[in-house]
Amino acid sequence: MRRKRVIIAGLGDTGVLTAVRLSKHADVVGISTKPGLISGQELGARLCRPAEWERDYRISFDRFRGLDRADAIHGTLVGLDLAHRAVHVELPDGTTRPEPYDLLVISTGVTNGFWRRPGFQTDDQIDADLQHVHEQLRRAASVIVIGGGAAAVSSAANINGTWPDKQVDLYYPGEHALPQHHRKTWQSLEKRLVERGVGLHPGHRAELPRGFVGNEITSDAVTWSTGQPPAKADAVLWAIGRVHPNTGWLPAEILDDRGFVVVDPNLQVKGQSSVFAVGDVAATDELRSSARNRADRLLARNIKAVLKGRPLDSYQPPRRRWGSVIGVQRDGLQIFAPDGRPFRFPAWTINTLLQPWIVRWGIYKGVRRGRRRRLR
Repeated sequence: MRRKRVIIAGLGDTGVLTAVRLSKHADVVGISTKPGLISGQELGARLCRPAEWERDYRISFDRFRGLDRADAIHGTLVGLDLAHRAVHVELPDGTTRPEPYDLLVISTGVTNGFWRRPGFQTDDQIDADLQHVHEQLRRAASVIVIGGGAAAVSSAANINGTWPDKQVDLYYPGEHALPQHHRKTWQSLEKRLVERGVGLHPGHRAELPRGFVGNEITSDAVTWSTGQPPAKADAVLWAIGRVHPNTGWLPAEILDDRGFVVVDPNLQVKGQSSVFAVGDVAATDELRSSARNRADRLLARNIKAVLKGRPLDSYQPPRRRWGSVIGVQRDGLQIFAPDGRPFRFPAWTINTLLQPWIVRWGIYKGVRRGRRRRLR
């Protein structure tokens, strides 16, 4: 019997994990605008310690042992034909071709700031982007971080930890940051930031310049709709959570009014039994939490269930966000449970246990050394 062809549209964190879990059970083809995994995780480390961040969060596809049976296409998704079960891909030479599927997984994620962009990039372009942003922050004597989510808190903590002589200030609109985490999570990190000398400024809602969406580091004074005097720094990092789903290639009939993909509890696109969606692009719940809660496992089970004619399982979203917020620090990695309780991986375990065994083998099912490329 012919093996079913599964297209994974988008090979970010969740797309890669889904492909790894399915490659033994179907003919998997992943489509990505990037020449490898460029993780959206750990923004603070990416900004401040890019070489260290690349080691764990930028991985060419052929290094994943779980993708040895899969193919990867470096191109841009430009259309979906639901009736004929095919996606349309624009290749680097400008030509477009259809890629047929039996089952489709939509995992194209979101655009967010300058660190999550959907456009086609080569390795050299990614190198240049990483270095450019790092140099902007390295040269700055003072930095303002705007935003109250995990990306903003992580950025402020890591900039301060990497360059303790810089003046770092975090401005956020609410009474406290991390409103989607348990309150105890922010209480713990607030104490840490204050002890390090990071300025905390609650109740500040920034006014964006006309036509600006927060997708670059700026140096102009920041004004506030909440009435405070303008603030000025050498570098202003906007981490304001203005996410936009990467769904311009999809038909409107499968999107909600904000452009996210409408799914049922089984992660199937409503009205399309052969199409699934997962990750930040999928409207699973208010927090769109399937990426952060490893729903790739459930999705892979459900796709295998479809192939075998078995019942599907439902995704149960958590009420709060959880996990690491500021990433690896000199004293190790602190993880916050959904109830706000912290637990820590000591520093010595990160490169001897956590990354090589738990992440590269346990989660990714094997990651080779080096950076080789296998794209077509």
